[in-house]
Amino acid sequence: MAKEIIVEVLMVTLPFQGHLKPMLNLGKHLVSKGVHVTLATTEEGRHRMKQNIQNSKVQFEFFSDGLSLDFDRSNGDTYIKSLNVQGSKNLSTLLTSLTKVHNYFCVIVNPFVLFAIDVITHHGIPCAMLWIQASALYSIYYHYYKNIDSFPNLEDSKEKVHLPSFPAFDVRDLPSFMLPSGPPHYNVYMNDLFQAFDKLKWVLGTSFYEIEEEILKSMDSVKSIYPIGPLVSPFLLGEKETYDFRADMWNAEDSCIEWLDSKPPSSVIYVSFGSITVLSQQHMNNLATALKNSNKSFLWVIRPHDSNNASELPREILEDTKGRGLVVKWSSQDKVLMHPVVACFISHCGWNSTMEAMVTGVPIICYPDWTDQRTNAMLIENVFQNGVNLKRGEDMVASTEEIERCIREVMEGSSALKIKKRAMEIKE
Repeated sequence: MAKEIIVEVLMVTLPFQGHLKPMLNLGKHLVSKGVHVTLATTEEGRHRMKQNIQNSKVQFEFFSDGLSLDFDRSNGDTYIKSLNVQGSKNLSTLLTSLTKVHNYFCVIVNPFVLFAIDVITHHGIPCAMLWIQASALYSIYYHYYKNIDSFPNLEDSKEKVHLPSFPAFDVRDLPSFMLPSGPPHYNVYMNDLFQAFDKLKWVLGTSFYEIEEEILKSMDSVKSIYPIGPLVSPFLLGEKETYDFRADMWNAEDSCIEWLDSKPPSSVIYVSFGSITVLSQQHMNNLATALKNSNKSFLWVIRPHDSNNASELPREILEDTKGRGLVVKWSSQDKVLMHPVVACFISHCGWNSTMEAMVTGVPIICYPDWTDQRTNAMLIENVFQNGVNLKRGEDMVASTEEIERCIREVMEGSSALKIKKRAMEIKE
């Protein structure tokens, strides 16, 4: 009798919430199909993960990035250099050890472990990339760094960008890694990444075909990307979780679900800016005042930050909105977005949050900050049409009046009905 062949796959990612979630969601789907999945991340990940990873059906392995656990990894230049030298060497050592007992069909990396591509290629294993942003971002970066299309002067934020299968959009809506205002080491990194794409056998996308059809078609003639999403939690797709381990680094306050249970359908504004974004005090004040003036119920996730730039919610706002406003340190976003009382989502427009809002049919009010978020916001308003993008001045702060306008647009009147209809079409 022939021996059963077990397909084995290794994944490599950094231990950040937005990087782990799509990798783990892919891992869950593969495990459910009988694939043996190993996920390798840095020792910092072992330290940060609060859950007992032994409960996971994905096998976890760890390697050092060459830095101490207390090193501030927001220093991107130093972090990248250490990953390229020490991280690369340590991953290679781990891979040598793992391949003594595992026969990996391929190794799947995400865009932020560039150092891993050479290591994997050196070990003679096919390498795939899971692109964890919109396929549109992949297209923009590829056309820019491969010099396929001409781009306008990136110093002028109001210049128009014209690309195949895109509506014309402003330079300021390009990903911040490309712009002169962004840290130079990120621009260098993205350039190096796209020069390494020739070493990849496949590029997989966390998006899904129906929302980016024309963009996906336009990439077939250069370097195809295969959308395998929406790569969200199986829970959001009505499926049973294959195991209990989740990527959340912080404990969710489930009491907020009981609070939502007490509200009428489609009446609550959900506000969350993800795990990294820190709002300035002016951002915080304007948003808090707009929520107060809206007379709508709201659930706001404000994660404590050690940053000197961290701001505080004005105490009088909490007093004035007592009963209709709830502030928590972290929430189970899947459960919140699935809740029938949530009418809209004020979001930083990270791609994971954007996909989760799409799958649950929740309209988005876009308040982006950096990296891919401004491009996602442009797509939400002009391409997907399931939300609105806050207009801001040169200081990138949205006024109280502008936030109030956007709340009205997605919650009241004919425009709200149109946006909700489109959000539900995408959900279907």
